Amino acid sequence: MSKSETMVASKSTANPTAIPEKSLIFLTGATGYVGGRLLRSLENQGYRVRCLARRPEILKPKVGPSTEVVKGDVLDRASLDSALRGVDVAYYMVHSMSSTGSFEETDRQAARNFSEAAKTAGVKGLIYLGGLGSDEEELSAHLRSRHEVGEILRQSGLPLCEFRAAAVIGSGSASFELIRALVESLPVMVTPRWCKGKTQPIAIDDLLDYLIEALRIPLSQYRMYEVGGADQVSYAEMMRAYGRQRGLKPLIIPVPVLTPWLSALWLGLITPLYARIGRAIIESIVHVTVVRDNAALTTFSVRPMGIDGAIRRALAHEETHFSATRWSDSISSSGKLPSWGGVRFGTRLVDSRTLTVDAPPEVVFKCIERIGGDNGWYAWNWLWRVRGFIDLLEGGVGLRRGRPFTTTLHVGDTVDSFRVEAIEPNRRLRLKSEMHLYGRAWLEFEVTGSGSSTTIRQTAIFDPVGLIGQIYWYSLYVPHQFVFSGMLRGIAEAALREMRDFDKVNIPNGQTAAPHRR
Repeated sequence: MSKSETMVASKSTANPTAIPEKSLIFLTGATGYVGGRLLRSLENQGYRVRCLARRPEILKPKVGPSTEVVKGDVLDRASLDSALRGVDVAYYMVHSMSSTGSFEETDRQAARNFSEAAKTAGVKGLIYLGGLGSDEEELSAHLRSRHEVGEILRQSGLPLCEFRAAAVIGSGSASFELIRALVESLPVMVTPRWCKGKTQPIAIDDLLDYLIEALRIPLSQYRMYEVGGADQVSYAEMMRAYGRQRGLKPLIIPVPVLTPWLSALWLGLITPLYARIGRAIIESIVHVTVVRDNAALTTFSVRPMGIDGAIRRALAHEETHFSATRWSDSISSSGKLPSWGGVRFGTRLVDSRTLTVDAPPEVVFKCIERIGGDNGWYAWNWLWRVRGFIDLLEGGVGLRRGRPFTTTLHVGDTVDSFRVEAIEPNRRLRLKSEMHLYGRAWLEFEVTGSGSSTTIRQTAIFDPVGLIGQIYWYSLYVPHQFVFSGMLRGIAEAALREMRDFDKVNIPNGQTAAPHRR
């Protein structure tokens, strides 16, 4: 339960001018970063939600059973008239940061369509997320557009609760990924002057609390609110704060050159951001984007955390999201081996490979559970022993711990240098390495199938710390190709042996067993 839920519910629901608890909430931008997080928060707190999507078939599998998804587009006025029917409060979470061409005119038309349709449909109030920045300054095109959209929505005459925020810090947010990629990849950075500008970043959890609590305050209090975290910092200070959390000390050397255009191209090479999005961020943060009006602190119960807490929370939440992720959902199931560079999940390097075997899932999983100890790792055991010996020399655990005597594993069990982090019988096993590494590593096995056919997915994950961690991992490219592909084949062969042994034991009247069909 969120802070806003526990601290404000009783006060707001008793207020006759507040939105009723059973109101229908309309959400645009549910496929975006903030909108997607907001959808989950609304669902978790029991709100009735209707989402607008240009491609409903993509969003529908991701929403709860009580959430409605309707087809529509903010640039198509006719589609909004029916979509907004019966709605009490509407969130406008649309922006054109990644659009090409005249995004400003696109934003204007979308906001006009939405505000007119909302008024016609009898919507009681609007909630909008814009960007911080003083209207008295020469703002970037994107910040000007965010402010202009707020004004267009306000001109509808409907009560508008407009939140203006700067950088959002959370696992997967553009600002957080920018900071993370720079600090993890570059121990020495030559930074332009835009890294010195002050901003007031806000944790995604705090921003969501503001957005949710807006449903519980009286409509008479709807106005523009500036929101930010507890600290006013520069991007250079944010990078140092991230480094503290990860045990890294980036050397940041400021220089008076590098235009936003050149910086954006540079970010496109170093970070996960596209150059166009990177330029939009840079052009915005060259301006001072701090809270000048503290009205939000007197209206809402939210007490935002500082930058250290926001980064700590982002990293902790990333672990939760990572643990809950099924790699088969995000990696091709073609069965072809990717290059060891792997797929990136945040900073993690992922290598996933699959193999289908003619054996039931329970037989295959039984073979997987026997891994380690005297049973070995199904292939290249001498390489495992060499790596374990090196770890012992470094003061690590090596392979000396072995594994439990039982054939089944439980969370917390040790398996040589690994520890069982998660297990779902006959379905999934995840092991976390406890060796001395320049980062963190996991090995995960997942089995799917029914009857006599099973697909094994084996996934190796590495979260490198800094550049040295990446160099360490890529230097093991060749041995990993042998070790991990051999291990997967070894598990499949062990499952087939289990099936052949079972067939021999169960032959009636001493008959000779027929070969097991593949």
